[in-house]
Amino acid sequence: MQSSLTPRLLALLMAASALAATPDAQARKPKAKQPAATVAPAVDAVKRPDFGTEKPSKDALQVASWVLNANDNEGSSFVIVDKHAARTYVFTPEGKLRGAAPVLLGLTKGDETYPGVGDRELSNIAANERTTPAGRFVAEPGVNGHGVDIVWVDYEAAVSMHRVITNNPAERRLQRLASSKPAEHRISYGCINLPAAFYENVLAPTVRDSDTIIYVLPETQSPAELFGFKDGGKNKAPQTVPKVASAFYLDGA
Repeated sequence: MQSSLTPRLLALLMAASALAATPDAQARKPKAKQPAATVAPAVDAVKRPDFGTEKPSKDALQVASWVLNANDNEGSSFVIVDKHAARTYVFTPEGKLRGAAPVLLGLTKGDETYPGVGDRELSNIAANERTTPAGRFVAEPGVNGHGVDIVWVDYEAAVSMHRVITNNPAERRLQRLASSKPAEHRISYGCINLPAAFYENVLAPTVRDSDTIIYVLPETQSPAELFGFKDGGKNKAPQTVPKVASAFYLDGA
């Protein structure tokens, strides 16, 4: 029996069959389950110190970054004294800048303290012995021989951070603090002189209210050599100071 379907009708039926396999129809079919995305293991983020609008030296930035990422400050506030730049920075334990200011430093460059210098009168300290020691120190509030509050850096060497001393006009300490030339900031007997307002509003409250570590950057070697970056910075034991005044500390340092 001959089929009654004409070639045209047969073509229409084939086209209708093809429509059944359109994307809409295929969309109703269950999709194959995709493999779960691989989640990368958590990686501790690198901590970065916040210097605010300050433009720190390479050494200051490097040490601040190391302090945070090695947890060398052990959750304490910390201070960086950059001798090359004659500037100091005070940070929260998390590395956020509380404030920065210029400083006056020892007359002579050097990272060590001459033996016994802390036990001598200022008049008996030679020019080449007037250095500000570098290192990691535990800050401690104290008072000087005149009952004025200071922050001890190295008690044995009678080195502290304090308000700028202005009792000798010939030294021009206020003008030196304002100078943009780091060489002009070398005048003290080793102590770190600060603007009075900065000492009273930033440094002193930080040390008084929380544990604070002071990092005085070196100028005769690299920070990595001094602080021992490769072994976690523990090769140089932190200094400790007694909570008493030094009878040998005199105004003018």
